[in-house]
Amino acid sequence: MNAIRTYTLLTKPGIITGNLITTLGGFLLASKGQVQFPLFFLTLAGLGLIIASACIWNNYIDRELDAKMERTKHRSFVEKTVSIRKALSFAFTLGVAGTLLLAFFTPTITTSLAVLGFVIYVGLYSFWKGSVPFATLVGSVAGAIPIVVGYSAAHGGLDLGAFLLFALMIFWQMPHFFAIALYRLKDYQAANIPVLPVKKGVHATQKQMIFYILAFCLVTSLLTFYHYTGFFYLITMSLLSAFWLLLGLKGFSSQKGPSLSKWAYQMFRLSLLVILAQSALISLASLGL
Repeated sequence: MNAIRTYTLLTKPGIITGNLITTLGGFLLASKGQVQFPLFFLTLAGLGLIIASACIWNNYIDRELDAKMERTKHRSFVEKTVSIRKALSFAFTLGVAGTLLLAFFTPTITTSLAVLGFVIYVGLYSFWKGSVPFATLVGSVAGAIPIVVGYSAAHGGLDLGAFLLFALMIFWQMPHFFAIALYRLKDYQAANIPVLPVKKGVHATQKQMIFYILAFCLVTSLLTFYHYTGFFYLITMSLLSAFWLLLGLKGFSSQKGPSLSKWAYQMFRLSLLVILAQSALISLASLGL
């Protein structure tokens, strides 16, 4: 039982769940109320396996950085409670299984996007995270791909809607990641990971968070402008985005210590609510709501 739990945790279930929620939203939006359920479940299963594989590889690559951070120092690769050979074999098996599942049952573009996301996350982000400041942006590109995977599977290709969803996810992820970096600032400083708050400071990070939230608001409205979503979506997401923006502006009065940590955690929690609402509302939009 402990071995099962250990291997499960290596796959980062929270990350898998979050990505599959956005994948679901993209698939349902492109389905326009005509959901092909076998394709739907096969897409989620295949992508879920690929993400699980990517997370194990990321855990392995991050093991030295994880050892320096309070919140990650008890991970299995750090404490050496799991065989590296067995864990990486497991990751390889998951990745191949997921890729074959998508290759056999989904459009070619869907499989290609899923593999591209894996390559960016493992081959670029994971290796650059500890050395280059723009790794966060690279990671956001990988994190924006699942929603497009879902969309392309149902649509059979890509159109403007896919690119809007892709941009939306990048603009959401950046303030989300920055909130985590600010909340865990001491950890990132201890590990000398060059995230924006470490390299440029709190104030510069907060300004970029505002920029990305504004960009998120713009793309939200474009989905309705181009008739992918309705006015219920637009009104609800505009209100949530405005609240997110106001909380972001409030952060300029919280520059250090407990007040900064509290504000960053609030921004993190609110960003999760925003993306959950986003996924639910674009799913409803597929029904004409």
